[in-house]
Amino acid sequence: MSVDWFGYVYAATVGAGGIMGYAKAGSVPSLGAGLAFGALLAYGAHLNSQDPPRPMLQLGTSLFLAGLMGARWNRSGKMMPAGMVCMLSIGALVKNLVSYNRYLPVPTRGP
Repeated sequence: MSVDWFGYVYAATVGAGGIMGYAKAGSVPSLGAGLAFGALLAYGAHLNSQDPPRPMLQLGTSLFLAGLMGARWNRSGKMMPAGMVCMLSIGALVKNLVSYNRYLPVPTRGP
């Protein structure tokens, strides 16, 4: 399996966003959330780079961030940072669903 470069870039972007939020506004929650979610996404990209890939961590984190930041984007109407993170999260979600659909656990009917 190849390296999940998109996942690593996505993780770095989320982490850098937290650092920028702290640098610009002194927001400690932004720093903590950005670094925590960036670390989760980086580990998810690492799991996606394995053979066989395990996309569930990155899928769950992307889904959560898309919902959270989408709601913030809807409330504020500002593209940065909520809109950008929401769109990146949706992109990561779609990319993971398309790329790793055969590795996702699918519930089956009982006997």
